[in-house]
Amino acid sequence: MNIDIITPEDLKFFKSELIAELKEVLQPQQPFAKTWLKSAEVRKILSISPGTLQNLRINGTLHFKKVGGTMYYKSEDLNHMLGDSPEEGGAV
Repeated sequence: MNIDIITPEDLKFFKSELIAELKEVLQPQQPFAKTWLKSAEVRKILSISPGTLQNLRINGTLHFKKVGGTMYYKSEDLNHMLGDSPEEGGAV
């Protein structure tokens, strides 16, 4: 019969590994890893046409920045528009 002895150091090591793994699993995941998205990426994510995206810009639903001829959208604004804000418990 083989008996293994568990020491307090073994328990501390196990505890630290377990906490590290739990933090990794429970950490909120961002649906969009990039900070800024181009129009084509936003249209693909939302499955909308260029005209619909333009309407979202015009009515102020989705904020944007124009650099040169390219429009950029903050991923956090997109998350907020979709209702995934931190106040509501969603992932941002």
